[in-house]
Amino acid sequence: MASPITEQSAPTIPAAARRARARLPLNGLLALAAVVFTGVVTEILPAGLLPQMSADLGASESQIGQLVAIYAVTTAITVIPLTAVTRNLPRKPLLVALVIGFALVNGITAIADSYTVILIARVFGGMLAGLLWAMAAGYAMRTVEPEHAGRALSVAMVGTPLAFAFGLPIATTLGAAIGWRAAFGVIAVVGIGLAVWAAAALPSFAGERSGQRPSLSSVLRLPGLAAVLATTAFFVLAHNVPYTYVAPLTVASGIDRHLDLALLVFGLFAVAGVIGAGALVDRRLRSMVLFAATVLGLAMIAIGLFADQPVAVYLALAAWGVAYGSSPTLLQAAPARIAGDAADVAQSMVVATWNGSIAAGAFLGGLALDAMGVEVLPWLALALLVVAALIAATACAAFRPVGAEA
Repeated sequence: MASPITEQSAPTIPAAARRARARLPLNGLLALAAVVFTGVVTEILPAGLLPQMSADLGASESQIGQLVAIYAVTTAITVIPLTAVTRNLPRKPLLVALVIGFALVNGITAIADSYTVILIARVFGGMLAGLLWAMAAGYAMRTVEPEHAGRALSVAMVGTPLAFAFGLPIATTLGAAIGWRAAFGVIAVVGIGLAVWAAAALPSFAGERSGQRPSLSSVLRLPGLAAVLATTAFFVLAHNVPYTYVAPLTVASGIDRHLDLALLVFGLFAVAGVIGAGALVDRRLRSMVLFAATVLGLAMIAIGLFADQPVAVYLALAAWGVAYGSSPTLLQAAPARIAGDAADVAQSMVVATWNGSIAAGAFLGGLALDAMGVEVLPWLALALLVVAALIAATACAAFRPVGAEA
């Protein structure tokens, strides 16, 4: 059964438009993927340029690291209210404005001499990022008919694992070759180019009309949405508890000496996870969520039992990449279907949950690491995955394929 929100506001689409939307609009979706890639790179860029920024700004390395943390925390705190107040705005101008905003944030960072100015710029960057993540999934899914929405989402979301696989190496290489300021400057110029591409390639969508905007509480009460948010929270926690401490986690196997290669393996297999999720999400959404939780659980078991075996750890990292790489597509497709035309609001809740779980995972993992040692992290992650899988398996309205009845 479609949600009341979808039924009351879904527009009638002409037959010619439906035929056009049955094909994946790759130019627009790839523009979205590039925007997502740049947004993630903007978030993690200071981590790859940490020594140079620390020396030039006279700030400690931990202070530079906090530039990444403040970005994520700001996203988590501001995404829901900012999405709520921009719901009536036309989608494409807002998206293009966000991309230009990223370019400005990176440009200011490139020329600022003060750590405080850069910190403030990062706060604004985190606010922009929250709106982008809330919009991108729904935007991609609206470009095609519902039965192809998952495939469209997977193309747009491929920018995320690619950024995590190649973002830090790109940042480190740029920083070494041309300096950290020029690296931020390059990303700023790329952002302007992406804004032009997005403006030319993406279709236009109206915002929500005032009489059709459900309240935040009514969106949250939609059948299945709370279960999706809970599944997201436990799954992302399960990933971030060990991933935040992947360096000490790989010491026993010796892989920590080649961590760049290990993270590349993770990132490449994450791309495979995106592709697999895109192929099956429209027909096997619940099964794919349970598959991702199971594969990640098996990876944690392998690391827990064979932490001193390099081959086993590399295989576990590959499986881990597949599982986590599929998760943005799966966990964003579900709320978009549940919420219909209020998808951006539902996505903002997912973004807040996701970023909050990133921070909570780092905190919880740190407590466990200090109290019981690195060996406990995979087992803690496994326990969290069991909870995520139980919620996904038992919440009937949460992960339905296209066309299924509630």
